[in-house]
Amino acid sequence: MATTLTQAPPATTVRTPFPAARPSTAIAAYSLWRREIVRFYRQKARVVGVIASPLIFWLVLGSGFAQSFHSSGSGSGHYLGYFFPGSVAMIVLFTSIFSMMSLIQDRNEGFLLSVLAAPVSRSAIVLGKVLGGATLAALQGFVFLLLAPFAGVHAGPGAVLMGLGVIALLSFQLTALGFTIAWPMDSAQAFHAIVNLLLIPLWMLSGSLFPARGASPWLHALMRANPLTYGVDALRNLLFPAQITDASLPVNLLVSLGFSGLCFLAAWIAVNRRTQKPAA
Repeated sequence: MATTLTQAPPATTVRTPFPAARPSTAIAAYSLWRREIVRFYRQKARVVGVIASPLIFWLVLGSGFAQSFHSSGSGSGHYLGYFFPGSVAMIVLFTSIFSMMSLIQDRNEGFLLSVLAAPVSRSAIVLGKVLGGATLAALQGFVFLLLAPFAGVHAGPGAVLMGLGVIALLSFQLTALGFTIAWPMDSAQAFHAIVNLLLIPLWMLSGSLFPARGASPWLHALMRANPLTYGVDALRNLLFPAQITDASLPVNLLVSLGFSGLCFLAAWIAVNRRTQKPAA
């Protein structure tokens, strides 16, 4: 009896009509931004410390120099008023530093490695982390601005709204600068050393503690070359219009915008630069 052999049909490969969708930069950046916000406000000690430290510094230092400080053309009337814009810059600086320290923690814990391995653009890491830290710093600065009436501030609603914008600008530039410094580091101790060496003197030479026009020529030149000086000056222009400053409000805003762009560009270059050293 003859047998008939039937050949099985060839196996077919099931293909999906479209490749797996790659998360957009906006979604990835939003996820990292939201993570920064949630993590910060879950740590109550950080919230209290960021607000309390500049407040104590402002009250103690402002009261101590109240009798010995005399600023010609000052519209604030006392050192507490003069020191107030510098205190806002300080609280923004502290919050930015604390938020960017989480970048080192993410690297040591392996979270950053998983983010780098995800199918998202590296630009989303910069955008999400910087916007997260800048949002936290700006919110803390907004809260501190509620104390402005105690510093003798009687600015109008327009000036206060512009002041909020300047605080947001300071928050963005300092957070982007902190990101650039923290990205190549894997040690919190090294980050603290750079902060003490660079960022704290950057704040001290911004006109927060004393006016540039009363300093020695070499110190005056350093203060005018400091980009943070123009952000503090912009706040002083808005909150104390009668106070004499070295630059006008448009110049201060223009320099602050340019410095913010440079800081963000530096952070973007640091993340997208390919090196032989592992990033995480």
